[in-house]
Amino acid sequence: MAPALDECGVFVSEQGDDNSPGIKGAPVKTLQHAIGLAAHGRRHGEAATRRVYACGGAFEEAITLPQGVDLWGGRLCDDGGDWSYEGEFGGPNHPTIIAPPDGIPVRVLGAEDGVLVADDATSVIAGVRAVAADASAPDSKSSIAMILSTGARAIVQDSVIVAGNGRDGEPGEDAHSEPANYGVQGNHGADACTEDFAAGALSAVAVCDEGIESTGGAGGYGDIESGGDGDSGQPMPAENPEGHGLGGTGAGNARCSDGANGMVGLDGGRAAGAVGMGQLSTDGWSGVRGEHGKRGGVGQGGGGGGGSKSRGPMTACPANRPQAGAAGGSGGSGGCGGQGGKGGGYGGSSIGIVVLQGSALTLEATRVALGNGGNGGVGGTGQPGGVGRNGASGGEGLTGTEMWSACHGGRGGDGGRGGDAGGGLGGSSYGVAAHSAYVAFGPDSSVELGGPGEGGPAGNAAPDDDVGKGQAGDSMPYRQFDAPDPAPPR
Repeated sequence: MAPALDECGVFVSEQGDDNSPGIKGAPVKTLQHAIGLAAHGRRHGEAATRRVYACGGAFEEAITLPQGVDLWGGRLCDDGGDWSYEGEFGGPNHPTIIAPPDGIPVRVLGAEDGVLVADDATSVIAGVRAVAADASAPDSKSSIAMILSTGARAIVQDSVIVAGNGRDGEPGEDAHSEPANYGVQGNHGADACTEDFAAGALSAVAVCDEGIESTGGAGGYGDIESGGDGDSGQPMPAENPEGHGLGGTGAGNARCSDGANGMVGLDGGRAAGAVGMGQLSTDGWSGVRGEHGKRGGVGQGGGGGGGSKSRGPMTACPANRPQAGAAGGSGGSGGCGGQGGKGGGYGGSSIGIVVLQGSALTLEATRVALGNGGNGGVGGTGQPGGVGRNGASGGEGLTGTEMWSACHGGRGGDGGRGGDAGGGLGGSSYGVAAHSAYVAFGPDSSVELGGPGEGGPAGNAAPDDDVGKGQAGDSMPYRQFDAPDPAPPR
């Protein structure tokens, strides 16, 4: 038996009182209060003991341990106990259970957080059972039992570290189920003999989200000797071998021609599922969402109809009337592209201990028990594209004569469907997850793994369709992480 002395540390018991001085006969009640006294000294200017002695029992609180402060749990203190261990390794049999309802049960601070003694001070944690509740980390998805902050040093011995299950990732938000904005009907061209110069019908414009426009081409003008060409519908495709949305030709030696129908907007397709291992930080672990679906392409406006003329092998306008021929109708504008769905969220991980950059962790006679990683969330579905509208008719020739009428505008193309989003990353099950840190598994230390989470499926994917599915998680006793990506410029 190895009884502890009052001058060696601060004593804490479930039956204690935080107004007490923290000696064996008058222990404090909460671990964090005891840690504070051990770090800074008791009343009356006493020196800091830098050690906490804790009774076996349950403490429903998360603790932060400054580097250089030790926590010795599993002490025998009921019924006149002398605060000793029972035998050489009595702690694990009568552990101090640290099991908060949420949060990280144990966090060891490092050099960047301020140390109490020399920079190479190492905290000893012994005789404890640190238990993280399911999905209790700051992201409300993962379960992490212990974190060593940047530069922290700790030896965990004769203890049990338990992480719960990770939560499934949330589904990505679906885009609106109703179609995107429809196109606008084209405008009719002026009839012959109604104007001295008949301007072509005005363009029809549909304004989509983010200021993107689809424009039906203006109609060609009507005049005496010839008609004008209609304008092409916009936006023009980069490659257009089939002549979508081109304006019709105006009348000359031959009649005018109608504007061509606009090209349908491209569908957003299916976005990629989440890939990668996620990142470690002071909050624990964060995963990767699935990619958001792309916006569907806006439908091209129809081409404007060609204008006509009033002279030639035909009856001319009466002398007492305006002399211009009929003007062409404008094309209808295309429908707007649908919005893409949002990527599925990542599943939470189950991690025993996170060890951040520059830290050192040694496990001695310690067992790490893990839960399962959560499944990634399903990607959101895309929005249907808006319907393109018809072009308008050209103006009529003079009634009762063989004068040529003007030509019609083309129909606007339908907007493309918004893309379905990718699924989220599956959560993992790691005994120790570290970034640029020293980790040693000593004798009699072990890791009991849980299962990894599945990656989330893409939006609208069939059960056996893996395109756009997120990557599954891992299940490993120890995982070394890459350096985190630099923060993007603001």
